[in-house]
Amino acid sequence: MKNQEYRRKFDGNPFMTHNFVKLIRAGDGEAVCTLDLRRESLNVYGYAHGGAIYTIADDVAGFAAHTDGRAHVTQNSQLHFLGNRASGTLTGAARVIHRGRRTCLVHVDITSDDGKLIATGDFTYFRVGDQSPV
Repeated sequence: MKNQEYRRKFDGNPFMTHNFVKLIRAGDGEAVCTLDLRRESLNVYGYAHGGAIYTIADDVAGFAAHTDGRAHVTQNSQLHFLGNRASGTLTGAARVIHRGRRTCLVHVDITSDDGKLIATGDFTYFRVGDQSPV
């Protein structure tokens, strides 16, 4: 699936829009998304909420999984939180490590504007259909 197709279909994703996640590019088993940290993205300590970091990780990994044109849902994930930021932009980069008949394993790195690794992990997706909704 080409980047333009992703962009057209992404416009209808209310969860990502609500959480300020933007698709930058996707294709060939890889994807990149960004999250501009806003007040709504922060925890009570003034840093990016773990849920916001997890959201960009799951979103970007899902886009990488969907690049085969088929429908997948998150089956399992493990995300290691290594740092945090109170402002700026977080970037999620994902790449498919393994694509099987029914599952897809995707590695994710979340970095800050200054290139520091904020979180890293792996997401397993289960294929639920032959046509991707995104």
